Amino acid sequence: MKLNDLLIDAYGRAQERVHDILEGLEPEQLAVRPGGGGNSIGWLVWHLSRVQDDHIADVAGTGQKWTAGGWAAKIGLPLEAGDTGFGHSSGQVDKVRVASPALLREYFDDVHAATIEYLRGLTEEDLDRVVDTRWNPHVTLGVRLVSVLDDCLEHCGQAAYVKGMLGRGEA
Repeated sequence: MKLNDLLIDAYGRAQERVHDILEGLEPEQLAVRPGGGGNSIGWLVWHLSRVQDDHIADVAGTGQKWTAGGWAAKIGLPLEAGDTGFGHSSGQVDKVRVASPALLREYFDDVHAATIEYLRGLTEEDLDRVVDTRWNPHVTLGVRLVSVLDDCLEHCGQAAYVKGMLGRGEA
């Protein structure tokens, strides 16, 4: 298996999870916060999409789908355009209300398509390129790609857990 195929497969698993999570949900279920203060499915999927969008666009040198692709306007959240959800307060989590699961899935799929396009062009040598000097040690492209994938899958797991709680009437 080639590096590109491995990464494409791994990121494809996140896409499968997002689709599974959003399948069968009603719009109001996206905003349910477990225990009244946990992260909602809508916030979790929006956040993982925004992080992937932000980080992949940065390393690829492209515009984010959220802004350049018009998703900020389509989804219409009352947040700053560059907001990815990192460090959100409870009040900010409440502001993430998406009109439909389909809209959230379409945004994620647009981000995913851009990610796959970028991954197809990578070489093994690219993985050693330093992409962030704010950390010690500096962050390489390989580390960033794994970090983004880890974040996506972790939030998918959280969203799937919340969906399970909804199904049992526990949220």
